[in-house]
Amino acid sequence: MLKLDKIKLGVFVVFNAFLILAGVLAILSQNWLNLAISLFALFLGFLPDIIRKRLKISYPSEFEIVTLVFIYTSLYLGEIQSFYQRLWWWDSFLHAFSGIVIGVIGFALIYILNKEKALKLTPAFNALFSFTFAITIGVMWEIFEFTMDAFFSFNMQESGLVDTMWDLIVDAFGALLIALVGYFYLKKYIKRPRLIRKKLFGLVTNK
Repeated sequence: MLKLDKIKLGVFVVFNAFLILAGVLAILSQNWLNLAISLFALFLGFLPDIIRKRLKISYPSEFEIVTLVFIYTSLYLGEIQSFYQRLWWWDSFLHAFSGIVIGVIGFALIYILNKEKALKLTPAFNALFSFTFAITIGVMWEIFEFTMDAFFSFNMQESGLVDTMWDLIVDAFGALLIALVGYFYLKKYIKRPRLIRKKLFGLVTNK
């Protein structure tokens, strides 16, 4: 097993252990919101493997590690450990970060499919898919928050419409940034820094 794969496995095991513990504590304290968040986070942690097996594609371990870190920081630290209430900037930071991370994941997925399945998709389509993929995930999360508030009397949306709109705006900003970078990368209009080429897009394109 490669060193990076060992790191990914370690991160996966540790984060899932925290989530399982949080789920058990939520049941004991009858905190159904934390239980729902723990189960949802566990599902998201397995999602990369599900996508890999169903679509028969491969992508770098770095993407999986970053995805796991985001799930942990947003759901476990943000919701279960109340970082959203403790740190006023936590929500905006994570939404911007999520827009970037999910945008990169969307870009990677469509690029890999384009390469392995010989779909011959244009750079503009790759960028558009990356942007809409990130926005869709952001909208799904807001729907999840609304559902929890409406049916279980939680307060995940805090200030309601204002909170939702700012979350989506920040998501869109991060997603747009990655979509533009991905587009210009494919069009080769900008020089790619060595670190980005080798550690980010280079891992996807194998160049």
